[in-house]
Formats: sequence, C-alpha cells, structure tokens
Amino acid sequence: MARPPRRPGNLPAEATSFIGRRRELAAVRRTLAEARLVTLVGPGGVGKTRLALRAAGELGRGFPGGAWLVELADVRDPALVGDAVMAALDLRPQTAEPPAVLAAYLRDRRLLLVVDNCEHLLAGAARLVTEVMRAAPGVRVIATSREPLSAPGEHVVPVPPLDLPAPPPDRPETDGRPAEGGRPAEGGRPAEVRRNEAVRLFAERAAAASGTFELTAANQAAVAGLCRRLDGVPLAIELAAVRTRVLSPEQILGRLDDRFGLLTGGARALPRHQTLRTTIDWSHDLLGPAEQALLRRLCVFAGRFTLEDVEAVCAQEREEAVRVQEDEGAVHGQEDEGAVRGQEGGLGQQVLDRLSSLVDKSLVIKEDAGDLACYRLHETMREYAALKLREAGEEEATGRRFTGHYTALCLRAAPHVRRRLAEWLDWMDLEIDNLRAVLRGCLTPDGAGRGMNLVYAVGYYWMTRALGEGVRWTEELLAQRGGGPPERARALFMRGFLAVLQSDAASARPALDEAVARAGEAGLASVLAQSLSLASMAASMSGDRAAARRLGERARAAVAQADDDVAVLMYLQSRALNGLFEGDLDAAREAAEEGVRLGRETSDLYSLDMMLLNLGCARLIAGAFDEAGPLLAEALRVAYRIDDRVGQYVLLDALGCVAAGPERAGTEQAMTGHAETERAGTERTGTERTGTERAWHAALLMGAAETVRTEAGASALPFLAPLLARAEETARAELGTAAFEEAYAAGRRLSRDEAIGRALGEPAPPAEPPQEETPLGRRQAQVARLVAEGLSNRQIGERLFISEHTVDSHVRAIMNRLGVNSRAQIAAWMAAPHR
Repeated sequence: MARPPRRPGNLPAEATSFIGRRRELAAVRRTLAEARLVTLVGPGGVGKTRLALRAAGELGRGFPGGAWLVELADVRDPALVGDAVMAALDLRPQTAEPPAVLAAYLRDRRLLLVVDNCEHLLAGAARLVTEVMRAAPGVRVIATSREPLSAPGEHVVPVPPLDLPAPPPDRPETDGRPAEGGRPAEGGRPAEVRRNEAVRLFAERAAAASGTFELTAANQAAVAGLCRRLDGVPLAIELAAVRTRVLSPEQILGRLDDRFGLLTGGARALPRHQTLRTTIDWSHDLLGPAEQALLRRLCVFAGRFTLEDVEAVCAQEREEAVRVQEDEGAVHGQEDEGAVRGQEGGLGQQVLDRLSSLVDKSLVIKEDAGDLACYRLHETMREYAALKLREAGEEEATGRRFTGHYTALCLRAAPHVRRRLAEWLDWMDLEIDNLRAVLRGCLTPDGAGRGMNLVYAVGYYWMTRALGEGVRWTEELLAQRGGGPPERARALFMRGFLAVLQSDAASARPALDEAVARAGEAGLASVLAQSLSLASMAASMSGDRAAARRLGERARAAVAQADDDVAVLMYLQSRALNGLFEGDLDAAREAAEEGVRLGRETSDLYSLDMMLLNLGCARLIAGAFDEAGPLLAEALRVAYRIDDRVGQYVLLDALGCVAAGPERAGTEQAMTGHAETERAGTERTGTERTGTERAWHAALLMGAAETVRTEAGASALPFLAPLLARAEETARAELGTAAFEEAYAAGRRLSRDEAIGRALGEPAPPAEPPQEETPLGRRQAQVARLVAEGLSNRQIGERLFISEHTVDSHVRAIMNRLGVNSRAQIAAWMAAPHR
C-alpha cells in the first residue's frame, strides 16, 4: 500500500499541550497574510517560541515547501547564522557561501521559516532574512526576539503574558495590577477561573508533574493568586507548577509572597522581567547545594550535551577524587586505579541523580538525539546560570574543564574516526555547538596551537558537513601568531585539503606549499606525504600537468617514508584523480582498484567512497558500462551512509549516464536489483527497461542530481561533462524534448532520499521495528553489546566517543541492572534469545 507523502518541514512535535493564545494566533495569521516578515517580540519566558511553532504548524499547510525551524539560541557567531539556516533546511554547502546557496535553493520555493531566538544576533539575523526574502519571493518568515530585527518590511506582533484571572470582587487590587496586554476574566466565579489560560497552564503542568494534582474549589483561589503573583509569565508558572510534587498551591503562593515582599518592601508590583528572575531565584534556592552547583556549571555548554559531558565538565568532585588518589600514589609510589574508578562510578550516579532532579524541576530540558538522551538549557535559564557561575567565582575553572573535555575527546578519537565515520559524524552533529565554543576560545595567540590541532582532528566533519565553516576556522586560527610548526603544518594541510574539495586550486596551492615546508620542519611524515599528494591534485586541477607529475613523484617518495595507510590512500587518490583529469584511464583504474582494496581493508568509508567513485568513473569514461554500474551503485550507498552530498550528486549524474548508455543484458538488474520506470508519479517494473524507459530513468537521475548539486553548492566535475552531454543527447533523442524535460523536472522534484532510492532501485525504507524490551537504557544497551563483542573499556570509549571512566560507570550499572557480576555474564545475557 502506498504511504501518504510526508509533509516537508522540521517542526518538532509539541511535548506538552498548547494553551490559550487565541488572539495572538489570530494576529500572526492576519499579519503574515499581508507581510512576509513577522517578528514576535516579548520578554524571555513569555512563550514566543511556543506561539511561533503553533502558528507555523497551522500555517505550514499552506506552503508546499513546508515550515522549517531555525534555532539560533545556541549560535554565538553572527557569521554562522546562514549556516544555521542551511542546517535547518538540511543543506550542506561545499563551495559557495551560505547566502548564495540559500538564494539558489529557495528561489522557486514557497515555504515558511521560523527563525527563533534572534535577540543576541540581531544584525546577522536581519541581514540574512533580508537577503533570503529578496532572493526568494515565495518565502515568508516568523522570527522571535526580545526586540525587533529592524529589517525592511518587518511587522511586529507583541507577545504579552497570559491573561490573568480576575481578583476576588471584594479585593480588586489583590495580587497586583490588572492584566496588562490582555483583558482579565470578568469576575472571579469558579467556572471563569477554570477557563482562564494562566490557571489552565498551571493546572495542566502541575497534574503532569505530580500525577495527582487537580484544580478544586478548595485550591483554585490559591492557584489564581499564584498566576496573578507570577504576572501570567508562562515559564514562571511552569517552574512553580512542578513544585506541586512537594508543596500545595497555598504553600507555593505563601513562599513566593514572602520573597516578593522582601524585594518590593511590601509593594505588590514588580517589572515582569523581575517577576521571572525572582521565580527562578526561588526555584534555585529550593535546590540543594550540589544541584545548585550543577545548574550553574551547565551554562558553559553552548548547545546540547550528554550525561557523559556533564560528568566530565561539571562534576568537580571527580577531579578532586582523582587528584587525592594521585597525591596518595605519589606518597606510596603507586596509584590505586581501582579506588579511583570506584569513586568515579559513585560520582557518576550522583551526577545522574542531580541532573534528573533538574529535569524534573523543569530547570533543564531533556531531548532525544537518535538513540541518545541529551539535554539543554532554556536560554533564559542559561543566562541565569551564567550569573550564578560568575558569582561563585567558577567561570575560569569550569571553562577550562569544558575546553579540556572536548579537546581531549576529539584528539583521542581522531586516529579512529575513519573506521567509525558514520557514528562519529552523528556524535559531531550533536556536539558541534560546543566544539565551536571551544574553537572560539582558541582565537588568541596562546590558544591558537590547540585550535589548530582541534580543527585538524575533526577534519572529517568539515569535509562531509561544512567545508565553508572549516575554511573560516582554519583561516582565523592561522591568522593568529601562536602555534608551532607541527600545529601550523596540520592547519595548513587542512586548509589546503578543504580548498581541493572546493575545487579552489588558487587557494589550495599556497596553503599546501607551506604545509609541506612546515611538516618537513616538524618531522610529520604522514602530513608531509598527504600534503604533497594534495598539492599534486591542486596542480592538476589548475592545468599545471608538469607540476602535478613532479609533486606526485615527491609524494610517492614521502609515502614510502611515512609507512602510513592514510598517506597511501591519499597518494592513490591523487594518482586516480590526476589520471581522470589527464585522460590516463589505465593509471586511474590501477590506482583506484588498489584504493578500493585498501579502503575495504582499513574500513575507511570516506576513502572507499572516493575510490569507488574514481574507479566507476574510469570504467564509465572507457565505455565499460557493465563494470561501471555496480561500482557507482556501491559508491552511492557508501556516500549515502556517510552523508557525502557532493559524492551523491556526482554519482546520481554518473548513474544517469549509465542508464542512458547502450542496452546491456542483465546490467540494470545487477546494478539495482530490479528495473523500474518512473513517470508522472507512477512506477512500472520489469526484468529489463526498454530504451525509452532507460532514457526516462537517465533524465530523472540527471534532474535529481541538479537538485542535490544546488543544495551542496557544488560545481560540476570537468571529466564527466562530455559524458553528461552525450547522455542528455541520447535521452532527448529517445524521448523527444518535451518528454525529456518532463522527466528531468520530475527528478528535480524528488527529495534526496527518493532520488537515491530510485537510482539504486531500492524500495522505501521499512517502518522501524518495535523497540526491544530490555531493562537497560539506550546507552547501556550499546555498551553491553560492545562488552559482548569482547571490547575493553578503552576500546568501547573510543567506539562511542566517551571517556574510559564513563564506560566503567556504565558497565557497573549494567551489572547492577542485570544482577550479574562479570563481563562474561553480560555477554551471555546479550546472547540469550529471549532476554
């Protein structure tokens, strides 16, 4: 049965009920019908994001391109606003700058953007929104901010607090001034109080928090008083509501009255921003000292974070335990590693308990990223925690642990990344905002060396996810005076590598020349060999064949000295690519075949992707379509797995050339598993395509390739241009111009996933299987599987990109959950068929 098409967009599902705001929703709908940019303006905690998301969810149905959320709360650099928009739209620019990619992608689309939390990036957000609306007339924008963007054509919709319940008729001024920005309910009768949106919000959140709370005649006066006392600010109401687990509404109101009275000297009114601050202060003061310490330290995380991150950065007690053991070890001549691990295991449980408590109290937000739980702070809470961290005098120490944690994780993982690339990229997608914060702190003479090592260590992220951003970081770091020859050699190598991937030979050649000099000076044999191989590719790209051959010979000699398979693969890549540029297909084939073998042997998916593409293109150019098809199809599967967008676009084009080639018995089936034809949204299947069907399929894939290329901001490979021209000519001749354009346009409309599925002849992915019943959490289940495979704690840490002490904590927790006392018993439990 055909599944209904998925509506495009990325709006998150609402985790809690949406209450009230009828007037504001109507105002957004009315204003957006007349204006293309609507900014919801109000103080922190007033509910701007929820209102924007609800409005976008309702209005998004009217936009064929869907509604898309761009979150700026975790973005600290105005230069990264465009990158955030592209990430939200799932674009991966490889060559062009963000505004150019967005203009090309959005030009003919009708969609709704929700740009959230703009207040700290007003100029950057306003500039980007203005450029997008100028280039794409079908795009409309809802922005949220504490103040207007001051962009051309902006219409502002104020977001006031929720309507307040009316005070009792006999005490009209009780609990503060009448509602501002909204009309109070007409009187204090029970039914009217229950219908009030602020009261409903408190009641629903309290019921969710305690499981037993009900709004009754006995407590509704206290609840109404609470809502008036909190001025209808949604975040303040939610913070108070979770306290119904241990306090009655009357007790909460009494405690808040005491605190507000101290601040105002008995006067009832406070500015609304002070109301929220006071409520957060009250929630904070109800925490224990350890919970308070954890909350304030969490502000160092720039984006999402995991439990392991919290243990490493915020658990100061762990650092002290290790230091005590080290001191005792110095006295006794040895270090008691078991004692350290035992203390760390206990501390890990304490951190989990404290973090869980903060989540329960709505001070920390829990989210899921794939199969991993992660956390973040509301922006208002992050600002408050930062103030508390400063008051405690812990800014420097916590920042140092934050920087050390991410630097150590990235440097430790670097040698193993290529063998676990897909999993590591998932981890980087989760942690990238924190890494950006570390890199920002390295833009000083003293920190530049660390930053250069870091930007090199995470090079695969720039290569597959963000070439332009990687270029910016390397250039900013190299502009600093710090960093010795080893650090500068690595950064220059990375700058040259990224330029080669961008087909920017003019930038690549000087960077790689200097990388060669610095690597030689520092004795970095592998970096030297790889830099020479890349320099040979850059020379070939710029048409300097003599320099390409000369550098290639130097690279061959350097590779022999390096004794490193990474350097060997880079050299083979240069030989294969240079062979394709020069038309030496035998050299390209020979190098690519060896590269495919070594890529498989070392489980290096990135190199395997490139080498399969090179080999497939070499066979395609030689006219060996039967051999090219399966190679290109396998390369596309690898490129899809590691999300290599440039590789995907090139391979879609190449497979289009295969489809347009001469009729081949059995080749289509070998390449895709079955044959199909796509026309006007329907599919026909058979053991073999006719000439017309193959031509339609070729045009479809070439159209899809153009869309993927636009999304990646990539340029066409010159050695494929003649083949593509010939394939288009063949398909046009077979179909006729009108049918060719129809097929090409149908391909352009396909999503990237749909296009790759059509190219590989694979059915839509099946629904996810039901989750396995297990007493273990998701991360514990991952660790248990690796224990069953026989991996040590250190190997598991490298595989999952977590510290060894964290693995040890998980193993202990798994043993407790399963009631076992050895790793062998964990393995036996995992192997049991009905565990």
